[in-house]
Amino acid sequence: MRILGIIPARYASTRFPAKALVDIGGKSMIQRVYEQSSKATKLDQVIVATDDQRIQDHVKSFGGFVVMTSPDHQSGTDRCYEALIKTASHFDYVINIQGDEPFISPEPIDHLAQVLDEKTELATLVKIIDQEEILFNPNVPKAVLNKKNEVMYFSRQTIPYLRNAEKEQWLRTHTFYKHIGIYAYRTDVLAEITKLPVSSLEKAEALEQLRWLENGYAIKAVITSDDSHGVDTPDDLDRVTKKFL
Repeated sequence: MRILGIIPARYASTRFPAKALVDIGGKSMIQRVYEQSSKATKLDQVIVATDDQRIQDHVKSFGGFVVMTSPDHQSGTDRCYEALIKTASHFDYVINIQGDEPFISPEPIDHLAQVLDEKTELATLVKIIDQEEILFNPNVPKAVLNKKNEVMYFSRQTIPYLRNAEKEQWLRTHTFYKHIGIYAYRTDVLAEITKLPVSSLEKAEALEQLRWLENGYAIKAVITSDDSHGVDTPDDLDRVTKKFL
């Protein structure tokens, strides 16, 4: 079983241009993501997939592997597939690692890799929600799981709705899951899902993974205690820097 870790990294960003190259305590964001991901014991190789020469040159400068991809991709999933087909080696799975999490822990990457058994089509991470501000935040996608720990649905809405409980009691009444946006794809499935048209559910929620569910693919959920600490804005950078440095 060979697993490739891919870190999609764009230069352009509406809310934080050039964030992949921003300095965080003497290292760029993309270098920190690359180095943390490379500590995962289940990955056979880690590469950066970018659309910008400056990022490519920078990754090479610290000894990382990098692949240039099209600037026209609409998602990290599409960028991952192009990077995969440009690699010279065979891989059974790809794990898509967010390029804006400079302090990502290697442990959840390894936990996700443990469910990749050739039968698993797609997999992702979820975390039990323990704060109301997260539970009712529409910017935080939630996941509902079945008895096999497969995702039944993702939503920005709080799901399920507890009809017979006051909202102040919801966290004490039911287990809710936050979606952590790291994905594993079996490579043949990755090739298939990049050819799918945007689905109606995906349009409604602005969540790409709903396209896969709507087309009948199974997404295995791995429950983690690690949280995501993504950087979308300069304010996010200040927050995570104070937390980890």
